[in-house]
Amino acid sequence: MTDLVIDADGLPRCAWGASTPDYAAYHDGEWGRPLRGDDALYERMTLEAFQSGLSWLTILRKRPAFRLAFDEFRIEAVAGYGEADVTRLLADAGIVRNRAKIEATIANARAALDLPDGLSALLWSFAPSPRAARPETLTQVPALTPESTAMAKALKKRGFRFVGPTTSYALMQATGMVDDHLTGCHVSAAEPA
Repeated sequence: MTDLVIDADGLPRCAWGASTPDYAAYHDGEWGRPLRGDDALYERMTLEAFQSGLSWLTILRKRPAFRLAFDEFRIEAVAGYGEADVTRLLADAGIVRNRAKIEATIANARAALDLPDGLSALLWSFAPSPRAARPETLTQVPALTPESTAMAKALKKRGFRFVGPTTSYALMQATGMVDDHLTGCHVSAAEPA
């Protein structure tokens, strides 16, 4: 499989985005599109953390259950969770049942509430200047960058968990802080999600 493919619909697309219908919808409609808003970014941060060690497709397919389980990722609601909620979430077969990730999700909501300017402002403060051109191949797409390393360090300093440099870079890609759609891909990442 090459890095850019012409999909069945005739559109050039990053190859990973053409591998399943779920990926195609996510690739075309969300990934790499600028996303702002504390709750929206908290959701993406949480899902990236849950993805660690798993397939993104697993998380994508479980996203409706995650949204239901975590009060639509409303930071204020999740910050109020207690041990009974952890027990409830560990019993929810619709999500990934990992105690450390569930507890991190709650801790991250609490940490987000403590940010004076909000989560969106903090995360976007690490967005690099746009590249002159999109990458030509997947080998030109980094797993982490100085910006994602700085983001992870700043988040950890503020009490966030499961936010290492690689997870932070995946968050930057998913939310349009960087444009890693390949040259020739039909998606215009400049359009907001």
